[in-house]
Amino acid sequence: MPGSEENTIVSFRHVSMQFPGVLANDDVSLDIRRGEVFALVGENGAGKSTLMNILYGMNAPTSGEVWVKGRRVESFSPRDAIDRGIGMVHQHFKLVPSFTVAQNIVLNCEPRRGIFYDFAAARKTVEKLVDEYGLQVNPGDRVEDISVGLQQRVEILKTFHRGADVLILDEPTAVLTPKETDELFSVIRSIVREKQMTVIIITHKLYEVMAISDRVGVMRQGRLVAVKETKEVDERILASLMVGKEVLLSALPHPDDHDDTVAVEVRDLTVKDNRGLLAVRGLSLKVERGEILGIVGIEGNGQSELIEAITGLRPIESGQIFIQGKDTRGLTPGKIRALGLAHVPEDRLSTGVSAKADITDNVVVGKEKTPEFSVAGIHMKRGAMKRYAQKLYEQFDIRGAGIDAQAGELSGGNMQKVVVAREFSYDTPVLIISQPTRGVDIGAMDFIHQQIMQKRNRSCAILLVSADLDELYRLSDRLVTIYEGRLTGEFTPGSIPKTEISYYMTGGGREEKK
Repeated sequence: MPGSEENTIVSFRHVSMQFPGVLANDDVSLDIRRGEVFALVGENGAGKSTLMNILYGMNAPTSGEVWVKGRRVESFSPRDAIDRGIGMVHQHFKLVPSFTVAQNIVLNCEPRRGIFYDFAAARKTVEKLVDEYGLQVNPGDRVEDISVGLQQRVEILKTFHRGADVLILDEPTAVLTPKETDELFSVIRSIVREKQMTVIIITHKLYEVMAISDRVGVMRQGRLVAVKETKEVDERILASLMVGKEVLLSALPHPDDHDDTVAVEVRDLTVKDNRGLLAVRGLSLKVERGEILGIVGIEGNGQSELIEAITGLRPIESGQIFIQGKDTRGLTPGKIRALGLAHVPEDRLSTGVSAKADITDNVVVGKEKTPEFSVAGIHMKRGAMKRYAQKLYEQFDIRGAGIDAQAGELSGGNMQKVVVAREFSYDTPVLIISQPTRGVDIGAMDFIHQQIMQKRNRSCAILLVSADLDELYRLSDRLVTIYEGRLTGEFTPGSIPKTEISYYMTGGGREEKK
């Protein structure tokens, strides 16, 4: 087997992957060791996920060789990879929404009693996994009814159940709270230490690389440009290697004065979740023009339902919502948007883009019937649409096979850029944003943050939900904490340390002003 060390478990040799119009991997050679945490970093479109998809059998390389446990890989399919002991948790979950947690975890290896599905045995299997790894889930919950963070846990537990000793995690913490991230890292350290497993993490969060990995590989434009012992580098060095130049997140000024006109008002709002349980409980808030209000909370405490209610995607039980002073009760999402609202949704794949439509159609949607892009709202001006799409493609540094490529073919971060480009291009007085930089690289994160601040400084009222506390502290003028659908505190970012705000995130306060 190729590899300079006896404990090499995976080896790539001169691997290239060519897609139409894109060389995703370019002559990559890399050895990964047994019993290590290996981090793979790079900008969106750098080829990280493509390389790992090859290892997991999603694609066969155009050229080069892959070796696993001393044997050259001759056939590429996920089934073959699983048989070799390789598991992968993808950015976009591959779960059956209508199935329970237990059914998803044991899928394709279901326990049976005779010819019948043994539900009790499936439940016991999951309970054992939960006890062993400390990732709490309820085996009987339907996946469609649980939070994104809990769905991620199901994916991870499913991989453990299949017995992988090489585990690939593609942006595993993108949907996790800091506490959940700590729990996951504890699991990773435990399995690496006790079971000599190999864990490969694809991530954009450089502080996580420093916290969890033994070694780190840096990719840029399809090539592997460096492999370093983590203890020998820092975040600044890694960021510079990723983009080919020094990158520092620039300071974001927050002018004190702004228009005190209320652009978004929520009064005593009550909303139910998909299970019919109360998710938002008598919540009230206001967002003024020219300010960013950040919502801080552990995922699954009503943030998603609140945003869906404001944007018209979920019915309200009681209370009122006003956009630009107009009551939105009974209005469709389209009519609410027409009041002057743009929305970057939490789940870019489900509600942010049309995966099978091209990038042009995705960035123009909502404007396609305007005189700029159509004649009488019927005949599309494809030339004008393409010129507009190309402008946004370049402005937001979307990386892919061009504006004619399907949005679903993009990496997660580039898909996010498509959503941000479309919504930010609307000149609206209200902007609702959920997880704006989930899964994007450090350069794109800084760019999106700058775009958000430009909107704010042009008197846009912005309601921001993020699982990233650093992001909320960096961008917000005010912060409100939410727990079980109720607001528990209101702060300015400098008035409370991040280490103390968790008290309010877990219900320790009730509308206490600081």
